[in-house]
Amino acid sequence: MQTDPDIEYDLVVIGSGFGGVMAAHPAVAAGRRVLLLERGDWVRRGPANWGPAGFFELTSAYSRETPLDVDVGEAPASLGALTCVGGASVFYGGVSLRLREADFQPDRAIDPAGTALWPLDYADLEPYYARAEAMLGVAGTAGEDPTEPARSTSYPGPPGPLAPVSTRMADAARSLGLHPFRLPLAINYRAADGRQACIACNTCDGFACAIAAKNDLATTAIADLCERGLTLRPNTVATRLVVGGRRVTAVEGLDRQSGRPVRVRCRAVVVAAGALATPHLLLASDLARLNPAGDVIGRYLMRHCNAVVMGAFANRPAPDREFHKQLGIHDYYFGHRSVETPAGKLGSIQQWGTPQVDYILKYIPWWQHVIARVGFPRTTGFIVIAEDRPGRDNRVVLSRQGASALGLPRASVIHHYDARDEAARQALSTAAASVLRRAGALRTFVRPIPTFSHALGTVRMGPDSRQAPLDAFGAFRGLDNLYVTDASALPRSGGVNPSLTIAANALRAGERIAAGL
Repeated sequence: MQTDPDIEYDLVVIGSGFGGVMAAHPAVAAGRRVLLLERGDWVRRGPANWGPAGFFELTSAYSRETPLDVDVGEAPASLGALTCVGGASVFYGGVSLRLREADFQPDRAIDPAGTALWPLDYADLEPYYARAEAMLGVAGTAGEDPTEPARSTSYPGPPGPLAPVSTRMADAARSLGLHPFRLPLAINYRAADGRQACIACNTCDGFACAIAAKNDLATTAIADLCERGLTLRPNTVATRLVVGGRRVTAVEGLDRQSGRPVRVRCRAVVVAAGALATPHLLLASDLARLNPAGDVIGRYLMRHCNAVVMGAFANRPAPDREFHKQLGIHDYYFGHRSVETPAGKLGSIQQWGTPQVDYILKYIPWWQHVIARVGFPRTTGFIVIAEDRPGRDNRVVLSRQGASALGLPRASVIHHYDARDEAARQALSTAAASVLRRAGALRTFVRPIPTFSHALGTVRMGPDSRQAPLDAFGAFRGLDNLYVTDASALPRSGGVNPSLTIAANALRAGERIAAGL
């Protein structure tokens, strides 16, 4: 096996997304020997990122080497994985919202069984939210969001200029008695330190930034950590954690380019491969038998109950290729007097840009192209994010269909929304459609989002060792040196994008890990 027997890393981190990079940061800062394993490679930046082929699912960063069989209540499908240096941050839209204080409290409307409990509260995480915002250069305006949680610091920078269509949507929302606010975005709006400022193009959400103005981890954090001593090994897939006694002693994997096996010795391990890949690796390593909540590993998969709500206008509501994912509406976050069912929490409404027509054409039959070229430029809309319930039967599970090309056993994803999830999404969609109609939309239409881009909860934290595989710092119960710090650690989804919470939680866990090395 390809290894250096003279090297034992203090910490091996699997996955270079928010959970992995933020967990590694304190150990690197403390001068520890840290190895970061990433299945994918660096994503190139340039004009090609602006084209339709730059959308994440159409790039080489989207891998189907270890496909997941998916059952979402329709015909089974196959799901690939986003694999690149920086993880999902490279292709996300930059929205960086904190969970609300009440999101950390028990809620029987969302969690009827009462088992999806946070082992910490908002106050425990607040300082790390502030640090994560500073590291990501989040641009925002405090005090506008009616549900905004308490803050110890202001945002690192102000937001960029508001697009005319955003002003139009904000005015429409206010006329309905709502309180739209500027979404905090991890975007660089000022040219400095050799970096170009955002040019407000519409290839942000789902695309790698062509000019590196989005503050993704590959742009802002990983290169700096490498300069400070981090060892990054891209194109390396972890296939097994080797256990001796109560400790992980090594990580085994495969070099994707050479095909050679890899074995790395370690003092501690962080698994942060994502809410689908992390339980896959833990189950493939047969670690469930060592955990008092082993049967929970892979279960309670959540992904938000999302939909796009679009309005069709008589004329183009925005210029071609203009960025306008800028507004949020949280008046419905904890429910609304106009919504009788479901009672309780609903979620958020966020502005969503006019889709790039050339990208849409790749997903529709040729005979619909003319209609799409005429119709889609006349649309704009919102995305609704409903908090979904953590269902025990929603899970990642090893299948019996043999191994993938990389040596991992195949796995399946099973997920079904319940009636409350769908009712919450419908309530938010109705509210979003009302704003669009007030803004002049001739008609509106809703399309559920089938992706797992907000997947979380499959190896959750919790106070009860029988119901949660992880403790309050992401330590894997049953082993002394294994941690999980990505989206799979979060016991509830909340009603906002999970990236900033993953980052803050990983920073907090990373401090504890570094102190013990």
